[in-house]
Amino acid sequence: MPYTLLIRNCGQLLTLSGGPTHRPLTGPDLASWLILENAFVACENERIVALGLMAELDESQITPATQIVDAQGKVVMPGLVECHTHLVFAGNRAHEFQRKLQGESYLDILASGGGILSTVRATRAASEAELLDNALRHLRDFRRYGVTTVEAKSGYGLDRETELRLVRVARQAGRQQPVRVVPTFLGAHVVPPEYKGRPADYLDFLAAEVLPALRGEAEFVDIFCEQGAFSVEDSRRYLQQARELGFGLKIHAEQLHDLGGSAMAAELGAVSVDHCDYLNAEDAATIAAGGQTVVVLLPLVPLFLRQETYAPGRQLIEQGLPVAISTDFNPGSCPSKNLWLALSVACLKMGLTPLEAIAGVTLNAAWALNRATEIGSIAVGKRADILVLDVPDYQQIPYWLGENPVREVIIGGVTSALEAP
Repeated sequence: MPYTLLIRNCGQLLTLSGGPTHRPLTGPDLASWLILENAFVACENERIVALGLMAELDESQITPATQIVDAQGKVVMPGLVECHTHLVFAGNRAHEFQRKLQGESYLDILASGGGILSTVRATRAASEAELLDNALRHLRDFRRYGVTTVEAKSGYGLDRETELRLVRVARQAGRQQPVRVVPTFLGAHVVPPEYKGRPADYLDFLAAEVLPALRGEAEFVDIFCEQGAFSVEDSRRYLQQARELGFGLKIHAEQLHDLGGSAMAAELGAVSVDHCDYLNAEDAATIAAGGQTVVVLLPLVPLFLRQETYAPGRQLIEQGLPVAISTDFNPGSCPSKNLWLALSVACLKMGLTPLEAIAGVTLNAAWALNRATEIGSIAVGKRADILVLDVPDYQQIPYWLGENPVREVIIGGVTSALEAP
């Protein structure tokens, strides 16, 4: 078949390919992937079928029907993969922002009935149509930032009906616009008021009454293992039950304290362990030994919460762990969808290099969603999720702090219109 889409004159084509294909990128592989200069990418429908230097372009495959995108010497790279978001919720927590500025901690606000529980109240009261409208708006914003795949956690219902609704809305939102949505069930976000003081009973309820109804609807099960939420032992038992039901595993762990949840989840085969700001070197070595669990770093969270401790990204990379980067978009600890800003802060506060950070928002983020065979790099056979940026060199990506470099977004071989904000 002739090319249906051709991106030509790529100043730098960041392929993210050339490294191992059976595991996430670690160590030197995080920064040694292939960059082609003065290159092209060709697609047939939703798949990439050719790439290389412009001198190697087969002009015979170009027809009047071929859509041609001239990159004009700019950076071309894979679509961004957002591997940790709380996409579906109602309301916001701007009213708590002042409390943070006055020194109240995240856990103090949660203990007073605010924080996650505040959003739970608003979300329970919202209609399904309102939740869907909100999710579609957020996905439109993500697309403007060049995000082509988004993980969407539930977790703001904390009861059977609302949690099922949140997963349902995430799936529906994925069907109604181009960005692909991967649903994750986070009913074990915190203990709801109805189960106050009985976290184990609440997890038993989720395992018996909610998880069976989510088979085929949510791909992953997540839990917040932290003081004020769920203990390591309760989290272990719950994740084991989820695994027995066929779900992939994720965990929020070591965000505010070093409890050991990350190593525990990795031992159970979790696809990712997320936050890890307080992950110690011994547990990091345990995770590295497994070789497959991705450490998802969320640098905008400590920034927004005004915390001094950031995940030790440089140390984790040197220990051989695969790292990814996400915003953790949510109404409480990161009301931002700017993954480019997260990439820059990972360089500034966690010690990543630009090349490592780019790998963290593309291929390794795809590994954190079990999607690396489909997305995250520009290679023959993969989905044509591709960005054309407005910068000529990858080094400028983290340098222009907070700016959105995206000029064009292509999802599944189709140019996606970027509506004005």
